[in-house]
Amino acid sequence: MTKYLVLGLLLTTLTGSSVRGSESGLPFTAADVVKVGLDLNDSDTPSPDAATDESKPCASVSFSRNLKYGESDQNVLDVATGDSRDTSPRPVLLFVAGESFTDDSGAAPDAAMIEDEAMCFAARHGMVGVKVNYRLAPANPWPAGARDVAAATSWVHQNIDLFGGSRDEIVAVGYVVGAFHVASFLGHPELQANDSSVAGAVLVSGIYRPGPDASAPERSYFGADASKYDERSALPGILNVETPLLLAWSAADAPRLIAQGEKLKQLLCNASAHCPHTTVLKERESLASLFAPDASGGSLAEPTLELIREIEARGMP
Repeated sequence: MTKYLVLGLLLTTLTGSSVRGSESGLPFTAADVVKVGLDLNDSDTPSPDAATDESKPCASVSFSRNLKYGESDQNVLDVATGDSRDTSPRPVLLFVAGESFTDDSGAAPDAAMIEDEAMCFAARHGMVGVKVNYRLAPANPWPAGARDVAAATSWVHQNIDLFGGSRDEIVAVGYVVGAFHVASFLGHPELQANDSSVAGAVLVSGIYRPGPDASAPERSYFGADASKYDERSALPGILNVETPLLLAWSAADAPRLIAQGEKLKQLLCNASAHCPHTTVLKERESLASLFAPDASGGSLAEPTLELIREIEARGMP
């Protein structure tokens, strides 16, 4: 069935009819549709990108790469799916990760591979993993990150059924800088799209209210005028959301990050909405380490699965 679906989509694209794309109006290209077909795991067409060693985190997981969700070359995302035979729509973990607000952070060349392992956690637990790349400062200052989260989530709403995912069970996982972008997206409804709702969010080691002690990369994103930082903060807007939250930071984080997490927890628990689930991690080596299959205690694996189960039980959104 997948082959015929993809062939139909390809023919539709080639004949000029519209195919689902981002809110910006950009359609899929024919190459995108072919890529989707190759990665939807027909039983007789194994994906060349799937791992073969069952002892590895990404064994039996297939990837669809560099799918466009916006106008910028940085507006791309990857999708990871497992070989689950369950035909019901599956929850989606939408990973928004980054160590810096700027494009001069000198990220390690294996960072993408490490992030893939977090996506594989989702795929191996009966979910769909999506990893979002977003625009960076200084070329793209505030609120580019939150707008990209909105655009990527909108893309998921429109297209995740092609990968067996449920648009009603999207959980955004923000990691470090990504945690601010997800929190800012939640706290600023004016930056959201019509179809960009999420059923839950996981925020890890983020800066939620920048201050006078902002680092140079933070100033590059938020601007040089510190008097505007409060209005560009995730606060107080995030205190009004009803979306279930899992808030985490590491005991090994810098004191500033720990203070940001503790303060956000305090404010949320005092707000009218709800008190978030909270996890203090033993360490935070990478996004993948938080979801490692052999992690024992202090990881995000089980709390995230518990959040998914809570969302399913509530029938949200």
